[in-house]
Amino acid sequence: DEYNQRVSFYTDQFSQQSGQPMSPEMRAMYENQAWEDLVAARLIQQKIAELGISVTDSELMDMVTGENPAPFIRQQFQQEDGTIDRIALRAAIEAPENSEIWIMIEQQLRENRRQEKLNNFISSGMQVSSLDIRDEFIRANSFADIEFVRFPYSEVSNDEITVSEDELRTYYNNNSSRFQRSETYSFQFVSWDKTPTSQDTTNTIQEIEDLRPAFEDAMNDSLFVLRYQSAVPYRGNFVATEDIREDYSPVIDLEVGEVSDVVMIDGNPFVFKKIDQQGDEIKFAVLSYRVQADPIATIDRLAEQAEEFKFYASSDGFEDEAERRDLEVRQATATKDNPFIPGLGASQQTLRALENLSENSISDPIELDEVFIVARLIEKTPEGTRPFEEVRPQVENAVRTQKRKEVMTNRVNELLQSNQDLESLASASEKEIQSANDVRMNGSTIPGAGRELSVIGAIFELEAGQTSGALEGENAVFVVRALDFDKADPANMTAADRSEIRNRLEQEKFMAFNEVFIERLRENASITDNRSQILR
Repeated sequence: DEYNQRVSFYTDQFSQQSGQPMSPEMRAMYENQAWEDLVAARLIQQKIAELGISVTDSELMDMVTGENPAPFIRQQFQQEDGTIDRIALRAAIEAPENSEIWIMIEQQLRENRRQEKLNNFISSGMQVSSLDIRDEFIRANSFADIEFVRFPYSEVSNDEITVSEDELRTYYNNNSSRFQRSETYSFQFVSWDKTPTSQDTTNTIQEIEDLRPAFEDAMNDSLFVLRYQSAVPYRGNFVATEDIREDYSPVIDLEVGEVSDVVMIDGNPFVFKKIDQQGDEIKFAVLSYRVQADPIATIDRLAEQAEEFKFYASSDGFEDEAERRDLEVRQATATKDNPFIPGLGASQQTLRALENLSENSISDPIELDEVFIVARLIEKTPEGTRPFEEVRPQVENAVRTQKRKEVMTNRVNELLQSNQDLESLASASEKEIQSANDVRMNGSTIPGAGRELSVIGAIFELEAGQTSGALEGENAVFVVRALDFDKADPANMTAADRSEIRNRLEQEKFMAFNEVFIERLRENASITDNRSQILR
């Protein structure tokens, strides 16, 4: 019931905001969101219980009748002068007919306070110190002007690098965390296209045609367009004729109050009503429907075909039944927690179906936005480290990149032995001296050189006028000369600066914590999704 209520809340909200019918894949997305919400809520409730966080009856009473009641109570019983109407509150509490309502309110208030206590507990461990604020002020307000010579790793050719089998294996074993995979599914599928038929187009045109007289007679065009859910919302503003898009040009030649004949634009029917005209400016309304497959004549027919296929394929064989029906069998691979599936696009429904299938079993028909599919799971590969042979190209690229860095760093160090200033180094290596001004201490990029966090960190370790040694960056080796520094003085930090930095750092810490908090709770929990048994 909780799950269904949460799904209904999301779907109702979507319908109210968009006024459009919900696609199957959109509904699947909201179903997944509702599930994630409920799992997170259960995990947090368990953590609250584990920490012994509770709300006493006296605390609860204070939230209802105290000097500073809970926001819900204040919202219901606050008077114009901002005070609480204590008489009305007492009457509502004592009314026998409200007893069940108050039980629900008290439960919600208790849960809200427990959650608030958990948040305070978490926040108490994320305090920002004065040193944190000082350091952040310095990083954000310190700049350097530099000159540098850059030696890209890409200049080291493959011919200069040799990679042995032992080196590849060693790298693979020492960096196994980089080659992890989630549970994957290899599957076959057949599909039925939900593209609207010519009859669907004819029916939609007739719907618009039938509404033309009522549109012409409508006194409130905005209400009419809204009531009949036009695909083009009502604007109500005057538009210069020269600015009217070419597709909408039929409205220009209409009389005020007249409605145009049906015009097809991008395969969808439109009619236009000229509401008013002032000189060369026109106010008009548009009534249009997107041509969609008929839910009975087209969609139900395809669903029946998919159901029949599944029934016979289960006994006669997936490929044999597909051949008998002249359906193309396609193959794809999906990864758990990644709804994008090559060949199908984003599909939570397909992913959920694959998770619940056993090898060689066939799914029920799955309705996607553009097609119906029926899938057969070929193989389910558990999560873990991908085999060496599977990731060998990635391992080899990583080892070669590492060796390029070593070769280029050694090359630059050799050049520096006889070319200690930037000018002679540039001349000896036939490179240009580049410059960059106002490199920020807490920045991530060097103008003209890209993202280089470690190099920026090394720059601010130099003295003005000093030249660095070889600095290994992300994409190149750098030799940098510091020209000038504008380093921030914490004594210049204002109270407003301090407050802004504190709030920002606290928020960053809290957000960083929340990103992993639920995930860590999930890792230590046993969670079973039984929705497929109930919702089938």
